[in-house]
Amino acid sequence: MEDTRCAWVNDDPLYIAYHDEEWGKPLCDDQKLFELLMLEGMQAGLSWYTVLKKRARFREVFDRFDPNKIVHYDEAKIAELMSDPGIIRNRLKIDAIIRNAGVYLQICEEHGSFAEYLWSFVGGVPTINHWKTRADVPASTAQSDEMSKALKKKGMKFVGTTICYAFMQASGMVNDHSLNCFCRRKEDVAGH
Repeated sequence: MEDTRCAWVNDDPLYIAYHDEEWGKPLCDDQKLFELLMLEGMQAGLSWYTVLKKRARFREVFDRFDPNKIVHYDEAKIAELMSDPGIIRNRLKIDAIIRNAGVYLQICEEHGSFAEYLWSFVGGVPTINHWKTRADVPASTAQSDEMSKALKKKGMKFVGTTICYAFMQASGMVNDHSLNCFCRRKEDVAGH
C-alpha cells in the first residue's frame, strides 16, 4: 500500500523526498533558515518545484548561502550569477539576497541568532494545524503578517506574508501536513 502524502506533492522522487524528509520538520539552524527564506523569495511568481530543481546549483553559486560571503558580492559576482542558466536569473531577487544577507547579520547581532528571532513569531514552538484539504490551508496568517512586516522594517526584500507563510510551513514553524498524510500520522503516533 502506497503512503498518502499532502496533495501538493507530485511524483518526482526529488519532490517526494523533499516532502517526506524536510518539509514541515522544525529547522533551527541559522544558515539553513536563511537559505530557505532566500529560496522562498526566489519562488515568488514561480513554483517551489522549480526552485527545488535548481536548489543544488543555487547552493553552489551562492557559497552555500553563507551570509558572511554573500554580503560582499560585487557587480562582477552579480554578472556571473545573472549569466548562470542553472539558477533563476532575476536581478531584483539576486540583489535582495545580497541585501538580505546584511540584514541577517544585523538580526543575529541584535537577537543572538536568526533562528531565535524567527521562531519568536510562533512563540518558539510549532503551530500544529488540522487542515483536512489543501483548500483549507491559508496563504497567510496573522503570524506570517507579523513576520513579514518585521523583516521588511529591518530592510529585507521578497519577504511578503505569503512567502513568510510558505517559509513557516517548510521550516516546521507551522505543521501543515494534511491530516491524511503519512508524515502527520507518524508525528501523531510519536506524540507530536
